[in-house]
Amino acid sequence: MSVLGFGKDKTTANGQLVGREMASVTEMDQMKEKFAKLLLGEDMSGGGKGVSSALALSNAITNLAASVFGEQSRLEPMTPDRKARWRKEIDWLLSVADHIVELVPSQQKSKDGTNMEIMVTKQRIDLHMNIPALRKLDTMLIDCLDNFKDQNEFYYLSKDAPDSEKGKSRRTDDKWWLPTVKVPQDGLSDKCRKNLQSQKESVTQVLKAAMSINAQVLSEMEVPENYIEALPKNGRASLGDAVYRSITVEFFDPDQFFASMDLSSEHKILDLKNRLEASIIIWKRKMTQKDGKSAWGSAVSFEKREQFEERAETILLIIKHRFPGLPQSSLDISKIQYNRDVGQALLESYSRILESLAFTVLSRIEDVLHADFMTQNPNTQPCKRSSLKDENQTKPVTTSPRFDTEAMSAKTLSDLLTWSLDQNDPDEKAETDEISKDVDGNVQKLPVVTNKASYVESLGGVRSPTSRH
Repeated sequence: MSVLGFGKDKTTANGQLVGREMASVTEMDQMKEKFAKLLLGEDMSGGGKGVSSALALSNAITNLAASVFGEQSRLEPMTPDRKARWRKEIDWLLSVADHIVELVPSQQKSKDGTNMEIMVTKQRIDLHMNIPALRKLDTMLIDCLDNFKDQNEFYYLSKDAPDSEKGKSRRTDDKWWLPTVKVPQDGLSDKCRKNLQSQKESVTQVLKAAMSINAQVLSEMEVPENYIEALPKNGRASLGDAVYRSITVEFFDPDQFFASMDLSSEHKILDLKNRLEASIIIWKRKMTQKDGKSAWGSAVSFEKREQFEERAETILLIIKHRFPGLPQSSLDISKIQYNRDVGQALLESYSRILESLAFTVLSRIEDVLHADFMTQNPNTQPCKRSSLKDENQTKPVTTSPRFDTEAMSAKTLSDLLTWSLDQNDPDEKAETDEISKDVDGNVQKLPVVTNKASYVESLGGVRSPTSRH
């Protein structure tokens, strides 16, 4: 009996061992396939027509997140299989960062006791600081979803459920396909409501941190030459007469500027953002080039362009915080597509997909809180929830990415016109006063806009470029 028992145990052990070995071989094959695609630059023909290593790695992270998370339509934990796949494959892709190093000086003591300075390799400082931070944000988001595992107070109706069953909780915005949230007739319990508020605050902090890292990485990416070459010849041509006049008035007020603009759709807001970014690049180049030609230059023209640039940057700051969820601008898309720094590609794509997930989770939490509010206030008319609503500036507002599979194909003047220097720039004819750097509400708490670090250099990405889907 002991022999049979031993044989049975041994067979079981061998079976488990074989199973683990097969799983290990399968994972190894998957990893080989993934890195082969990266090395080939997504050109599986091997003809050398693939994209750069940086863009291939960025695409891989974006596509992985899209396939694992997709549209997070409910507040519920990730399935164990999806979670395991995410952990495994994101570790594979981020492992590249371990081998991106820089030389730093270090002290070494020789055998005779003398100290000498030598150069040693160390992981690049931006990766050393930001990769662990992003991993922590990643863990916090998944833990937030896990916290809704045992909740039983709210549930979701199918999108095919009749309107009579959905009641006032039915969605009337552009996210009509998402399931409708239902809460008890007397609303959520205080414990559940407090938990939702706590999770909302936590996810908001994750979103802000991911946005900050993404904005910093994008600011360090060089502006591609092909973007510069496609710019109009001056700021007026980029902005258009109406916007240009609004920015170059004698007494500039951001509130009056927005009151005079048509911001009724996402396309119009994005178009304004593209025009502003292009004009800032134009003014910066002209200030630099004219200042380089002559030590004296034209002081009046330089000061006016400096004011125009500051005003445009202030408007961009307000747009970013007033209208959450905007797609990436033409400048951001161009930077990502032509970036050749693999480390920056890692940080930008990883922080962007975490922004996207954080914003999605935040939206799902707000859906539940909205359903709870409508239940407790039955006489309140349901309002349309739009991702482009003009938020009250007295409240903290954050923007976010969305890695939707929608293609962003908006074209602006910067796509059609070419760059050329115009010595008789009409920008010099405008009379302006000193710009007020203080604006109302939350904007006072935003990073200070200076001439050395423009807002264009600190923009955060919010949606993947068209070619990345």
